[in-house]
Amino acid sequence: MAHLLHIDSSIKGDQSVSRRLSARAADAWRAAHPDGTVTYRDLGAHPLPHLDTAGGLARMVPPEDHTPAQAASWRLSQEVIEEVRQADTILLGLPLYNFGAPSSVKSWVDHLIGAGAVDYENGTGLLGGREFIVLASRGGGYAPGTPRDGWDHAEQWLPHGVSMTGLEPRFITAELTLAETTPAMAELIPLAVKSLAAAEDAIDRLWTPASVAV
Repeated sequence: MAHLLHIDSSIKGDQSVSRRLSARAADAWRAAHPDGTVTYRDLGAHPLPHLDTAGGLARMVPPEDHTPAQAASWRLSQEVIEEVRQADTILLGLPLYNFGAPSSVKSWVDHLIGAGAVDYENGTGLLGGREFIVLASRGGGYAPGTPRDGWDHAEQWLPHGVSMTGLEPRFITAELTLAETTPAMAELIPLAVKSLAAAEDAIDRLWTPASVAV
């Protein structure tokens, strides 16, 4: 039975474009997999704790020597890894905050890099072969040729961040999402509408019979 892991990370609730896109993708996945099951994790509402001095070193200490804090951190990492391991498809809603990924996503990746996700003896990832689709949103414009080309460090970072696990993200991005609420960007509204429509169209084609056959 097909299984979906759906993750959101925006803190904007119903106003979030990335949540809107990931919800659309999840609905499309359910339509294509009517017998499938879904696990949902909301990093925006319930962020994972960042690795700290109390528990973060659990990844460098044998489990039998863990302190209580290290044991708790280790259990959480194993939970995160198992969620990915059980999934055939992963959807991640990824807004751009201050030119980077939300810190909650960085924490999720930090918990994901560990025993069970990486074979450290031969340096290979153990979570490859899964469909990993990132539904990204950017308030401004970062396309090639724009003044801020290269400033989107979230899309640059994530493939490297998860590379040790074998996961390979595919991005579907809507940009200029702040155009309708930012007077200085009013002239960019038509481009924002076009970008959002293109992202929605790409989502709608993810699990159509033609795309599955390819």
